[in-house]
Amino acid sequence: MEYKDYYAILGVDKNASEEDIKKAYRKLAMQYHPDRNPDDKASEEKFKEINEAYQVLSDPEKRARYDQLGSAYHTWQNRGGPGDFNWSQWATGAPGGVRVEVGNLDDLFGGAGGFSDFFRTIFGGGLGGAQGVNMEDLFRQAGGSQGRGRQRSAPPRRYEQPVTISLAEAYQGTTRSFDVDGRRLEVKIPAGARTGTKVRVPGAIRDASGQTHDLYLRVEVADDPRFKRKGHNLHTTVPVDLYTAVLGGEVTVPTPAGSLVLTIPPGTQPGQTFRLRGRGMPHLKDPSRRGDLLAKIQVQLPRNLTPKQKELFRQLAEMG
Repeated sequence: MEYKDYYAILGVDKNASEEDIKKAYRKLAMQYHPDRNPDDKASEEKFKEINEAYQVLSDPEKRARYDQLGSAYHTWQNRGGPGDFNWSQWATGAPGGVRVEVGNLDDLFGGAGGFSDFFRTIFGGGLGGAQGVNMEDLFRQAGGSQGRGRQRSAPPRRYEQPVTISLAEAYQGTTRSFDVDGRRLEVKIPAGARTGTKVRVPGAIRDASGQTHDLYLRVEVADDPRFKRKGHNLHTTVPVDLYTAVLGGEVTVPTPAGSLVLTIPPGTQPGQTFRLRGRGMPHLKDPSRRGDLLAKIQVQLPRNLTPKQKELFRQLAEMG
């Protein structure tokens, strides 16, 4: 598999912090999100690549392994890590143990020293001879039995995949489609999901041995410039002209489900907040319960007054 520079894909330095990586991922995920680029195959592939890079670099353990293995990382990953390595492709029967021919395997694992580094990374030791190595101890560490290379069934692994959704999707619930091992999976993300919510897809991943593993979607809710989410409540700012604030009237308030009309009383003050009950985010475990939407009034003063308007304001000032 071709080596992928995940740092370059996200546009960050190799010494980037977790926060820098998260910010870069969110920016790119929003830019190339399929909902923003319908029927754009190039953007769809870019979005998948961005998610693949973030899945590795956002996980400290995977990132450390990626940094250590370099171009050998995908070979190691495709074999399922140390617990799922398919020894049978390399083992040859031999009395007294199992031998592995390593004459040209360095090329497979990324150049000079790659194969040796690969095993040191997994087993913490060297390889010994140049032409072959007794694998008895290595099989024991990898789950073998009595040095004969019989591999015990490894425990199920946990796979995670980041997925970005909008606040409106988190409000209503949504679905995402994934192609896994030639199968098309439709996964429902429940209403009320927030950044960090994990959605389990049982048995979605099948490894080379036929064992199945669960897939967890790790939700990232993109920022919405109209709202601030605090718990189950949403906060928004509503611009109101001076005349409506003074005289009272109707104003339009945004919600994740669409706009609604709010009637404000005469003399509404700048910064005054109106609570719209049940218009906030649904509770993840009970979507029938919702938080509130708090609408803060932002009074907009008139600009470029006519002489007559200025005179009227002077008269009001004298009367007040």
